[in-house]
Amino acid sequence: MKKEKKLKIFIDGGSRGNPGHGACAAVFFGSSGAILREEGKYLGRCTNNFAEYSGLRLALAAAGRLGAEELEVFSDSELLVRQFSGQYRVKDETLAGIMAEIRKAAAAFKKISVSHVKREKNKEADRLVNQILDNAKHVPPAVDRILAEENAAPRQPKLF
Repeated sequence: MKKEKKLKIFIDGGSRGNPGHGACAAVFFGSSGAILREEGKYLGRCTNNFAEYSGLRLALAAAGRLGAEELEVFSDSELLVRQFSGQYRVKDETLAGIMAEIRKAAAAFKKISVSHVKREKNKEADRLVNQILDNAKHVPPAVDRILAEENAAPRQPKLF
């Protein structure tokens, strides 16, 4: 894959139930507008907000590995976008810890923007989240229980 210094990334996270089975995804687009890469992760039992935060966290980690310097990130979670910008305060202790980690990761890039898009404009990331959740029916109960315990712990979960 050709290294792209500027990436557009569409992210999403979701849980079926709140909390419920969760997943996150990031879809990376290059300068030509073509999809360069897709990444997603099954999260086990978590809240929707945890899944949305995990999508941004996943995107930043992957963009760093890809050698990107400038990011335009798009999310259909207005709450996440406003909390990232500092417009809204992060009240949940676990999410506040993850946001601190996200901001630290974001500081490694020359330029980053995180913008809100309507759900209809976030189809690729949404598709990937739903694909992961559909496949989660095959996750053994013991694995799902372990993931749920990790996500419920007050410490920052080790996801990426």
